[in-house]
Amino acid sequence: MAVTFGDLRTEAGLKALDEFISGKSYICCDQFTKDDVKVYAAISEKPSGDLYPNASQWYETVSAKLAPSFPGKAVGVSLGGQGYPAEAAPAVESKEAAGGDGDDDDDDLDLFGDETEEEKKAAEEREAAAKKSAKKKESGKSSVLMDVKPWDDETDMKKLEEAVRSIEMPGLLWGASKLVPVGYGIKKLQIMLTIVDDLVSVDNLIEEYLTVEPRNEHIQSCDIVAFNKI
Repeated sequence: MAVTFGDLRTEAGLKALDEFISGKSYICCDQFTKDDVKVYAAISEKPSGDLYPNASQWYETVSAKLAPSFPGKAVGVSLGGQGYPAEAAPAVESKEAAGGDGDDDDDDLDLFGDETEEEKKAAEEREAAAKKSAKKKESGKSSVLMDVKPWDDETDMKKLEEAVRSIEMPGLLWGASKLVPVGYGIKKLQIMLTIVDDLVSVDNLIEEYLTVEPRNEHIQSCDIVAFNKI
């Protein structure tokens, strides 16, 4: 278990557990594991519902999980290198009595054994989902300056701009624009846009939206003038 709470027989330990378990059903968020059993066994009695409401609710949930097969508290487990016996625990046959060598090798309690393939797969999926979520949160933005060129001097530039701004998609925000003379009475539209990098590709925006029907009636071509990360 990656998280330790110190001595769970003290107020400080119970407070740490209560804060950590807030909003969770189990130590590992939504799955009952041997970590719950280890922490459960380190607590001498049910935490006060008034002082530690989250820890108290978690204790009841784990008690219900263990009750059918283990009527009493789990015993002989360790937390942070310290062992804590549980009250009203059922008798446990020693390894010597069972013909063993008496060496527990830190395997005092293992209700679940090694992780199954399903458990490993679920853990990998949770880790992948967490990484994906973190990546989305870190997704950057870019500021783009684009030239949109008409076919000729007879192109209605107002309708051209309306055609450009009519494109709406998640992660795309159109900004300021102006008409810039290019010669022979022809003007081009120079327009700013802000994009979320993971959601919008400028190349796709040009090839699949700006220069295809019906917008290509007004738009002859588009060029990226500047592209800056925000």
